Amino acid sequence: MRKRNILFLAATFLVILFDQATKAWIISTMRLYDSFVVIGGFFNITHVRNPGAAFGFLAAAPPMFRYTFFIVVTVAAILLILHYLRISRIESPSLVSALALILAGAVGNLIDRVRFGEVVDFLDVYIVSYHWPAFNVADSAITVGAAILIVVLLQKRKGRTEGN
Repeated sequence: MRKRNILFLAATFLVILFDQATKAWIISTMRLYDSFVVIGGFFNITHVRNPGAAFGFLAAAPPMFRYTFFIVVTVAAILLILHYLRISRIESPSLVSALALILAGAVGNLIDRVRFGEVVDFLDVYIVSYHWPAFNVADSAITVGAAILIVVLLQKRKGRTEGN
């Protein structure tokens, strides 16, 4: 097995494991909407459920449509990432890690959608009265993976334009 694949599988597995372990802890120790302060005025752990996607996208849509839509889109994204990794010749650890983080986040939230019909969120960041929508480890992995992906792609683009 190539070094790239080992990195990809290890990172994906560890993030999914951490995501599911933290969600299991939240479910087993906190009732829905329970909360406790971690850093006053900035960060709480709050058990909430999100039937939608980021920022509550489609949260008000009919449940069957929402469920089907998110399952189909997530499975398509997973398949595209795996296909891209299979056909590409990428060896950059940054790019492989970015794809692993995005895949792991997608799988972590897919597990929730299949099990509960919604996603378990618990990381509650806020400043004074402004609250960022609650999120979880899977959401964080997707965000960090996307950020790394953007940086890597911009660096590649910059390298190509400077080389011309």
